[in-house]
Amino acid sequence: MTRAPSVPTLDALAALLGPKGFTIDPDQMAPWLTDWRGKYRGAAAAMLSPATAEEVAAVVQLCAEQDVALVPQGGNSGMVGGATPDTSGDMVLLSTRRMNHIRVIDEAAQTVVADAGVILEHLHEAVLRHGLRFPLTLGGKGSATIGGLVSTNAGGTQVLRHGTMRALVAGIEAVLPDGRIFDGLAPLKKDNRGYDLRHLLCGAEGTLGIVTAACLHLVPAVAVRRTAWIGLESPVAALQLLRRLDPAIGRELEGFEIVPRSCLDAVLRHIPQTRAPLTKTYPWYALVELAGEDAEALDSVLQPELARALDAGLIYDVVIAKNDRESEDFWRLRDSISEAERAEGPAIQHDISVPVDRMPDFIAENPRRLAKAFPGARALSFGHLGDGNVHHHVQPPVDVDGKAWLAAHGEAASRLVYIHVIELGGSISAEHGIGQMKRDILAELDSPARMAALRGIKAGLDPAGLFNPGKLIA
Repeated sequence: MTRAPSVPTLDALAALLGPKGFTIDPDQMAPWLTDWRGKYRGAAAAMLSPATAEEVAAVVQLCAEQDVALVPQGGNSGMVGGATPDTSGDMVLLSTRRMNHIRVIDEAAQTVVADAGVILEHLHEAVLRHGLRFPLTLGGKGSATIGGLVSTNAGGTQVLRHGTMRALVAGIEAVLPDGRIFDGLAPLKKDNRGYDLRHLLCGAEGTLGIVTAACLHLVPAVAVRRTAWIGLESPVAALQLLRRLDPAIGRELEGFEIVPRSCLDAVLRHIPQTRAPLTKTYPWYALVELAGEDAEALDSVLQPELARALDAGLIYDVVIAKNDRESEDFWRLRDSISEAERAEGPAIQHDISVPVDRMPDFIAENPRRLAKAFPGARALSFGHLGDGNVHHHVQPPVDVDGKAWLAAHGEAASRLVYIHVIELGGSISAEHGIGQMKRDILAELDSPARMAALRGIKAGLDPAGLFNPGKLIA
């Protein structure tokens, strides 16, 4: 049973961390007690900002002795309320933002060891100066931190080639619920000492351990890239294009995104200094990116394949970025969709995955199911077709009070979406995690065997339930 920290406990934490690492000031804590979407608001007895793994371990030991619950938080850019405490005010918020050092960049091994609070964009810039690249990026790269990305097993736009965060983590340092530091930073290619704690902590959302640092795989910096914006008829056509490009291009095919016309229109309406890449409009668009060392080699495979797709009527039109700035302009259209959709009005956002070959069926069928159950409801999908993950937004009917409609029907609409996803063998969370937003629906709809295993692991490592209670596991 957890309890609020006593005054002596708060005094001990203040003495341990000093004024830079401890506060109970409501104004200082306020920005970090609301999630990025503004959906969840919590309270905390204190906000702790340790600067080292040793300080985190000392904090955990103090809190464990008094049964005080901790909520780990990185950049507070999560999408499911996974880093927001509850409203009791009994928990303490543990921020890793002061742990922001890049410890070592190993050019020969192509790895980097970074503290949990290092911002993703800063990591990109640091390794690039060594001719290397960390091949995971996402729209929130300017605020997302390494610890948060590890803890949520983040995805992004380059999963098709490089995998999710779990595939890029070579080692982890973390503080476990008993206050001991797990030092698993060594990037071992072979390690048969039983359960892989590195992979267990990656995606655990801070419920099993507080990630304090990670050793990450790097790749050579891209010398050239080719980015194409393609107009086509449907997700079916996009999947057919993907199936043609994948074997022809191979590992140089790094990204394959789909965008419906309605999403592009919303971006053009609400995001300044954006423009449509093609002169005509089409029902759907694909954003395709190749990355490699040889420009001629990329051109020699991409251009003929796209020409054949045009001749076959598989695609309607295409433009290939002439330089990096145009490539960034294309990606800005894709990365701005969520911001533009918020400006359009309220919607329920779902981060789901299904097997790639079944994604067109989901995109076509789910809006029909929603409209039948909730007349006038609309749905749109966009995102990472290449890895079977789309962001599926359900919008209220036109000319109704959107917030009131969502309050009345949102939960049931989401349940319909998730049931459909599971029917297709998919996951209700592809890259954003479970947090508190999807905790109950996961427990209701997912495999009883999976839930029993998750609960058993949690009980074994954190029997007192002190690490991020109320998240992931109901």
